[in-house]
Amino acid sequence: MAFDTILTNGRIVTASDILPSRTEIGITAGVITALGLALPRGPSTKILDARGAYITPGGIDSHVHLAQKNSPTGDGWESGTRSAAAGGTTTVIAFASQERGDESLVPVVEEYLKLADGQSYVDYGVHCIVTNPTAKILDKEFRWLFEQGMTSVKLYMTYEHMRVPDRGVLEILFKCRELGMTTMIHAESHDMISFIIEGLERKGNTEPYFHALARPRIAEDEASYRAISLAELADAPILIVHMSSEVAVSHVREAQGRLLPVHAETCPHYLFLLSEEIKGKEHDHFSGAKHVCSPPLRHRKEDLEGLWRAVANGTFTTWSSDHAPSKYDHPGGKKLGLVDGIPRFSKIPNGLPGVETRMALLFGQTEACLPASEARLSLPRFVQLTASNAAKLYGLSGRKGSIAPGFDADLIVWYPGSEGERVIEQGRMHHDMDYTPFEGVEVGNWPRWTILRGEVVWSDEQGDVVGKKGDGEFLKRGR
Repeated sequence: MAFDTILTNGRIVTASDILPSRTEIGITAGVITALGLALPRGPSTKILDARGAYITPGGIDSHVHLAQKNSPTGDGWESGTRSAAAGGTTTVIAFASQERGDESLVPVVEEYLKLADGQSYVDYGVHCIVTNPTAKILDKEFRWLFEQGMTSVKLYMTYEHMRVPDRGVLEILFKCRELGMTTMIHAESHDMISFIIEGLERKGNTEPYFHALARPRIAEDEASYRAISLAELADAPILIVHMSSEVAVSHVREAQGRLLPVHAETCPHYLFLLSEEIKGKEHDHFSGAKHVCSPPLRHRKEDLEGLWRAVANGTFTTWSSDHAPSKYDHPGGKKLGLVDGIPRFSKIPNGLPGVETRMALLFGQTEACLPASEARLSLPRFVQLTASNAAKLYGLSGRKGSIAPGFDADLIVWYPGSEGERVIEQGRMHHDMDYTPFEGVEVGNWPRWTILRGEVVWSDEQGDVVGKKGDGEFLKRGR
């Protein structure tokens, strides 16, 4: 049997093992067709030499905001997925978003898919954000979503124009359980937050840093506990997105201990950055707006350590970027929070860029880059968090998220040893943003090659994305 491509001389990492060092990957028509020693070569077989480096599954970033109406200066499908490929992500799942006045999800989804068509550098799926779960939508259109391969929805417990009250949350959970869909929940207490914001604004406390004070951990803790309680009543699976509080995460772990299908997601900014970043710099008092996101960055290193423990011990199911950027130096971006020259933190668009840096930030905390005594997580755990768990949770099992025969040949070849060390800099990013929140952060490695269905789409040695816009395919997901 001749292969189109053989990837040789690598150390293959799966969600459970590191395979023997001489194991090769045989690829035919974009699919992994064999793992073995000394695979047969044909005259046209292309050989990719990993030079002794680790090979992991291509990343699945299951929480990415692209071409969103409420973020006109953010990344579109072209720039956002170009950035994903450059960082080792081969699949993104983005959001079609219902506005409160939309009476049907069908045109919302169809319009969003048109924006993606022919624009993506990587494979992609779509979640649907639901803000107005009418009887018609629940009874008819959720099934339509499922049949179209969009088997997950997201809802908000906060933001006045998007939040779903508890009764609506229950209705969605019961319908999703019936259909075999997953519900993603942004869990923060709307009433706590709006009460605090009103008080801060009355006293003139409106600088960007007050955003972190307006959304305290207890607002996330309470809402997370409430979301879990509602899900337990419905006996429905949920994933609580972008968790930042150790107490909230403890609620998830307790629920998991009772074998409830409760999952948790966290993001790089909650593990690497503190709220100090939201304070203005001497040369630019408003610069903290770059780091405004919700939930906010937390205050103490101890907060970060609590989350790292949950990364290592299996509480977190996925590691996602929540890539939801707005340009900083743009009147329609972060500077919407400057009103007549006065900072108004409540007007600053929420969200940070991060789809390109997500994989390297976490890989740099494994034993591939650190002594075993200092590593935050194992290499198989890295694969679980960045690829295999998302594939299982979001209906991509059997095609994405693993290195095994029958799976798409979506792969990352890292650099051997310390060759891939670098400092994250805005000038090296491939997004359409004017900053990265991780400026100056050192990482221990970077993807040398990103491979999408057997083809190299990112070559760090060439310093550029070598795939084409339109290479990405829509993924119809299952249960």
